[in-house]
Formats: sequence, structure tokens, C-alpha cells
Amino acid sequence: MIRILTTILIVAAAANAQWDPYPWKRVPRTADGKVDLKAPPQRTPYGKIDLSGFWMPENPTKYLLNLAADMKESEIPLKPWARDLYNQRIANNGKDHPGVSCLPSGIPEKDNIPDGLKLVQTEDLTLLLHESRTIYRQIFTDGRPLPKNPQPTWMGYSIGHWEGDTFVVETIGQNGKTWLDMKGLPGTESLHITEHFTRPRIGHMDVDVTIDDPEAYTKSWKVNMPWRLLPDAELIESICEENNRDPSHMVGK
Repeated sequence: MIRILTTILIVAAAANAQWDPYPWKRVPRTADGKVDLKAPPQRTPYGKIDLSGFWMPENPTKYLLNLAADMKESEIPLKPWARDLYNQRIANNGKDHPGVSCLPSGIPEKDNIPDGLKLVQTEDLTLLLHESRTIYRQIFTDGRPLPKNPQPTWMGYSIGHWEGDTFVVETIGQNGKTWLDMKGLPGTESLHITEHFTRPRIGHMDVDVTIDDPEAYTKSWKVNMPWRLLPDAELIESICEENNRDPSHMVGK
């Protein structure tokens, strides 16, 4: 697992160097020409807070390694079978994590990958373009409901709505193969994730996440995972399968 994390951090560090510097348009800047990260957020033509930008986890590894980092381990409301599985994954150094085989992360782990993501916002659709795995996520805001019988997928199905200046996103339909973090917190096909995105200033996003999975947990639980803006940064493709040397080294204990 340390090997995977090291690879992630190396890729994240290299990503910012791929494009020649080019300033974003229509963002507030200080007298020295830098993006004013302390400025209040801007609004879209349709009146909502503009969440657009290139975002990274504020702490690049904390919640990726342990989603429940702010809780005591005894406080994680795991059902007995789920706790047994969690302990097995810890004992095996996470050797069966999907990322070992270049498979995608799900939600909320994907929110914590320190390769960064580009958020593109329109009135009816918000896109999260993840550099890791070069994968995308669609959040529909056109009024459609969540699917009644979704075909399970890695990233699930997401719809969003606004509550004041907070963007609320619900995600269902994940396939139960993803881990919630690299430590091994499990999720099942019953996983229902609710994210609250709030941008109090240009350079900061609060992402409050509620995990509700009645198959794996005795009750819902929450975590706050703040993001920071990477000014004037852009995506670059990241193809895990191109040079994946991890599997033969992931032998557990």
C-alpha cells in the first residue's frame, strides 16, 4: 500500500509541470497577478456559487489512508462481518486494494486521490474530471431522480441540488468492489453517499460526506474532507495500466 501511495504522490507532483503556465480567465487576482485565494467565491450567470476549478485534498494523504482518521477505531459503526473484513485488509497490508490492479476508486475514496480533479459546472450538469485513472464523474442537476434499479458501476450514479449556497450530491449504485479508503473500509452495493460542497472563498472547498450503508454499518456516519484550489493548473492524462509494477510486490503478510 505504501508503494501505491508513493506512486500516487509522484504522479501528483509531476502533473503540475506538464502544461506551460497559462493564467485562468475570469478569476480575481492580487496586485502581483496571482489568483486571490482569499477572495469570496464568484457566482454563475444562473445565480449559484461557482465551484469550478482544479482541486486537491487539503491534506493529500489523511483521508485517503484512513477515511475515519478523525474517529477512534471503536467509533466506526462497522457491522461484525465488515469489521472482520476491515481487519483482514489491514493485516494483509491492503494487498487486494483495487488500485493494485489499476481498477478505479469509488466515492468517497476518489474525492481524496491527490492527483487532483477539474470541476466543470453548468446549470444542468457538473463534471468532475479526475486525473487519476483519467476517469470522469457526472452529477446531474437537471431535475432527474436517482435511478430506481441502477446497474452497479465503479463510480455510481450522482444527482445534485442546491440548498442555499451548498451543493448537495447523492450517489448510489456503486458496485461494492471499491474500498472507502486505502486502509480497507468496505462498502457494498447498498452504499449511499451524500456530499455537501461549500466554497466559502476562492481557494477553499469544504466537502462534508455522509456514509450510509446499512449492509456494512450499523448507522450513517460523517467526515469532513476539505479541498484546496490549485491556481492556473490543468489536467494531464494518467494511465495506471501503462507501467503498473505493483501486483507482484503486493504480497501482504
